[in-house]
Amino acid sequence: MTDAPLDAPLRVLVTGAASGLGAALAAAWEARGAQVLRTDRAADDAGIHPLDITSDADWAAAREHVERTWGGLDVLVNNAGIAGGGRLDVAGMDEWQRLVEINLLGAVRGTATFTPVFKRQRSGRVVNVASLAGLVHPAGMAGYNATKAAVVALTETTGHELASYGVTAHVVCPSYFRTNLMAGVEGRDAALQTVMTRLVEDSPLGADDIAAAVLDAIDAGTEMILPDPAARSAYELKVSDRASYDAVMRAQARKLEAIADE
Repeated sequence: MTDAPLDAPLRVLVTGAASGLGAALAAAWEARGAQVLRTDRAADDAGIHPLDITSDADWAAAREHVERTWGGLDVLVNNAGIAGGGRLDVAGMDEWQRLVEINLLGAVRGTATFTPVFKRQRSGRVVNVASLAGLVHPAGMAGYNATKAAVVALTETTGHELASYGVTAHVVCPSYFRTNLMAGVEGRDAALQTVMTRLVEDSPLGADDIAAAVLDAIDAGTEMILPDPAARSAYELKVSDRASYDAVMRAQARKLEAIADE
């Protein structure tokens, strides 16, 4: 087994690529001439490789497929995830566990699976799709916020640990954008789902816009990617004026409670 020659197309694996941002990222890399393995738990569509990111066996099979087909991998995109969360006295432990298993441990499994490949090659990129919620933490979303913040930490650690092997790690932290993420949301907190759905539907940006910004940022070597103006503004407020940031977050918390009381 040999790695691809230097002039070969990039070899990219994208999880959650049947729709949404995963599909947009896969298409953006394909438009650049990359070889892309689109994976998804629901692999009914042609051209989608089955991969349940919570399954160690599925990850092992994906690695075997990549090494047999391509001889290695250049970019791992841990994109698959779910929306969810809920106020602290509404969300159950089952909801927390589902978020941790999918949003955090899915990325952990993918990274751990392909780290030996990247080390052997002495090259590679890990791209983890987190969320602005990994950096800015609105009320009512503790489970989602916590798992996405953990993905930010996982990515930074990965970058440090694998730097000497020529591997870079990038975390994507978008604000709300139009996608089908809310279609499969589960949870007891109906008020939160109402708020999140409105924010997704009202966004001026779609998945293609985010994907284009992500690839440009990776090209530039950016490790923490805030791909849209709303994300950059929210994070800048937190960093530069914590008192104002806290006031905004607490006002949002009051609005969420008001919606729940309607």
